[in-house]
Amino acid sequence: MSRAEADPAAIAATTTAPGPLRLFAVAFAENRGAVLGLGIMVLLLVVALLAGVVAPHSPIEQFRDHFLTPPVWQAGGTDRFPLGTDDVGRDLLSRLIYGARLSLLIGLSVVVLSLTTGSTLGLVAAFAGGGVDIAIMRLMDIVLVFPSLLLAIVIVAILGPSLFNAMLAVAIVTLPNYTRLARASALAELARDYVTATRAAGAGPLRLMFATVLPNCLAPLIVQATLGFSSAILDAAALGFLGLGAQPPTPEWGTMLAGALQFYQRAWWVLTFPGLAILLTVLAFNLFGDGLRDALDPKLKR
Repeated sequence: MSRAEADPAAIAATTTAPGPLRLFAVAFAENRGAVLGLGIMVLLLVVALLAGVVAPHSPIEQFRDHFLTPPVWQAGGTDRFPLGTDDVGRDLLSRLIYGARLSLLIGLSVVVLSLTTGSTLGLVAAFAGGGVDIAIMRLMDIVLVFPSLLLAIVIVAILGPSLFNAMLAVAIVTLPNYTRLARASALAELARDYVTATRAAGAGPLRLMFATVLPNCLAPLIVQATLGFSSAILDAAALGFLGLGAQPPTPEWGTMLAGALQFYQRAWWVLTFPGLAILLTVLAFNLFGDGLRDALDPKLKR
């Protein structure tokens, strides 16, 4: 019998030592704001996936006898339309529910596109160095010179107003964040011994990039992607508000705000509820991203 097996203290230490996943869960749960953000995100995801079941009406169905019907708790409201209707008689609650599905799809598409492209460019810049590194980073600097929303407006104006072009424009303006972060993380990892050992073992550049270095750079990229999710939703809503994103009658929150702007004095609900939906969604992702950053960064742990 070995000494470790005979020592009860050693046995207790090995059996009760928490793993990294448990440490992360405990650190994340200590942040109440992050837990609240996660709860709102889960609720939004469930509502988006079950929109066809949860929504009482079709988002584009018009009820000609119910133009600008107020919410159910206000005089003139009806329980048929709990949050009221818009200027053409469409149920506001149903449009908000389907808008959640569209907003989450926009955020996911933008984050996936910018994260994959930016991470690849950052890794190439870190590994290649020299002129390739300078060219990639100067291109990112040029993109960063322009205000993000203004550059997105220019791109959509060139490509034409549509939801796809709006998502592409937002992905382009957020690309430098992922590229610079991936390059900085990769440069820090390249100086470590395990990369040197893997290279000495005969690993090629692609294996070093995507199998050795990239997994160790994922933590900051995941945090950035979470925070970028809310930025993508907000920028897409801004483009929709300007008429450059999703086009009517698509139930997108920014487009709903644009169509309701002229009724803000006589029908407050058509402007308030889409704005609240954008606010809660962006706040939830920001809270979750902050908690995720605090839990993953050892320097921020108490």
